[in-house]
Order: sequence, then structure tokens, then C-alpha cells
Amino acid sequence: MKNLSVLGCTGSIGTQTLDIVRSYPDKLKVTALAAMKSVDKIEEQIREFHPEVAVLYDEKAAEDLKSRISDTDTKVLTGMDGLLEAATLDSTDIVVGAIVGMIGIRPTVAAIKAHKTIALANKETLVAAGHIVMQLAKENGVQILPVDSEHSAIFQSLQGNEHKCVEKILLTASGGPFRGKKKEDLVGMTAAEALKHPNWSMGPKVTIDSSTLVNKGLEVMEAHWLFDVDYDDIDVIVHPQSIVHSAVQYVDGAVIAQLGVPDMHLPIQYALFYPNRMFLGQERLDLAKLSQLTFEKPDMETFHGLALAFKAAKTGGSMPTVFNAANEVAVRRFLNNEITYPEITEEIEKAMDAHKLIENPSLDEIFETEKAVRQCL
Repeated sequence: MKNLSVLGCTGSIGTQTLDIVRSYPDKLKVTALAAMKSVDKIEEQIREFHPEVAVLYDEKAAEDLKSRISDTDTKVLTGMDGLLEAATLDSTDIVVGAIVGMIGIRPTVAAIKAHKTIALANKETLVAAGHIVMQLAKENGVQILPVDSEHSAIFQSLQGNEHKCVEKILLTASGGPFRGKKKEDLVGMTAAEALKHPNWSMGPKVTIDSSTLVNKGLEVMEAHWLFDVDYDDIDVIVHPQSIVHSAVQYVDGAVIAQLGVPDMHLPIQYALFYPNRMFLGQERLDLAKLSQLTFEKPDMETFHGLALAFKAAKTGGSMPTVFNAANEVAVRRFLNNEITYPEITEEIEKAMDAHKLIENPSLDEIFETEKAVRQCL
């Protein structure tokens, strides 16, 4: 039996994690659930999974939840203190880090210090604090298992091979809804158009990031830290069918890839049961029905966000935090019809140009940097 703390339990990754728990009630148990403020949804989950602890970051929502589930044995907590307790419960074996945003960093750090296995879906943990988190994991002998489909595919493609034999990481991208368009085509694009992802069903923030290729830039940074690979050895490849989830090229020229239908249950389940593979009752990939698999280089002039991501990544220090924070602000403003679609990447570049670099930021400096960027935009 593996005991799970699911941080971000009401979001896409969190709810799909609970799907897997339902499939394996004799092997997986939920000890803690945590979300931002979705009272109705987490109440349903509490009554189904009976965790020891439930956390709603929003204090008012937590008070409402406490009143609603007073007939249960679940302890209700709130704020960052609540997240930290959920991440470090004695009974927990695996912490699923699926909270969106910088808020997920401190619980992940606390879980590592408490020697929990980390199933990581929170991008900001490695984008902003990869230099801290990976060193901490090494010192504590903690495994960080990737949950994103691309990083899971890379992780699976590395099994049984030595790190020194890796030549390149091939990180695939669908290209999003605007693949093939040029700069002038993007000027009048609306949020509704940007949210029409051709293959994946995701939340609005990640879907917009996929359309700008900013999401892929964040994944490049994650791959660098997860797999200890230089940025020059990470290639982004546009693959519109989203069947090849990513690949590894080795020094002998062999390319090993992981293929599957676009569905997040597989990478989540792989992380939860690693190193074992378990039956998963999802749609199977039928190679005989595939008409074609195509690959192309990304257009980093039109989708300048990806070029900015590589620039931020190679600059290092506090610059990835600036890139991420500026993007979050810009995407929110775009979704609120306050700026145009091309202005998303313009705002990111403006923030990066204005930033005074901190070469080796502490956690406090990372959060201070994020706050400063948000105040400036």
C-alpha cells in the first residue's frame, strides 16, 4: 500500500490521480488532499477517500469546509502551514505536487526534507528553484518522478541506459492551435481561439501557454534539471499528432521514444507505481490506424516565447523566475481582454530586459523576484 498526499486535488492532474486511486484501492490510499478554494469538489473527494487531512489554501473556504465535514474524522487546515503539513505527514509515502504556481515550491521542499517521494507536476518548482530542489533531493536521497507527459516519456526512454550515453533530449510539442501561422496572423487572435487546443484537454493557463510555446520553454527548463542535460542538448520538435510524447537520442544514434494516445493517466500512474507497470484501462494506441507521424522545427521567430525561454534558461539565476512570473501576469491579462495575444511575449521580454540578475537566488529571493515582477507589469 502506498499512501498519497495529493496537492492540487481538484485540478486536472489531481482528479486524474484520484481516478487511478479508484482503480487500485488495495494499493493506493489518500492520506491528504489539498486545493486552493474548491469547497464543493474537495468535499466530495473527502467523503469518498477519507483522508486524514484536507487543506484549502483560502481561509474562508477552509472554514466553510470545516463546517460541512464536521461529521467526518478529516482534519481541515488552511494556508501555507496547511500545505506544509499535508506534504510532510508521517503516514504519507508519495507527495503528488500538482498545485499550479509558485505556491507549490515550499511544500515540495518540505516534502523532500521529510524524505517523501515526489511525483512532480508543478512546473514552477524546477523552473524557479531547480538549483535548490535537485540538490536537496540528492542530499536526502529522494526520487523526483516526473508527471508531465513529456518528462515522463523522457524518463521512460532513459530506463536501462547510462546517463553518459545520452546525446540529446528530443522534447515534442503539438504546436498548439496556431501552428503554421506567422506573426501578422496572431495580432487579432482571441482567447477563445487560443483555448482551442487540437489534442489535449487542459486548464486555460496551460492551454494559452501551449499556444505561445511558452509551456514548451518551461518544460525545457524542467528537463534540464530533471535529467541533468545541457540546454544545448535539448531540442524542441513540433509533432502535431501528439503521439510521440518525447524521446532520447543516444551517442550511437539510436532514438528511443515513448508513444501513446494523448492522455495523462499513463504518466501519472507510471510515477505512482514506478518502477512497476500496472494495467491501465484507457484507450490503446493503434499503430495500424495512424495515417502519419510528422515532425518539424519550431518557428521561434513567430512564437518568440520559446526563444525567450531558452534565453532565460541559459542566463539562469533569477531570470527563469522573471520569465515565468511575467508570463503568468500576461496570460491573465490576455484572458481578461486587457492585452492582445502578441503582447503576451512582449510583456515577458520587457520584464526580462528590466531585471537585475541574481546569480544564485535563495528561496526568499526567488519569491521576492516574483513579487517584484508582478508589481511592475
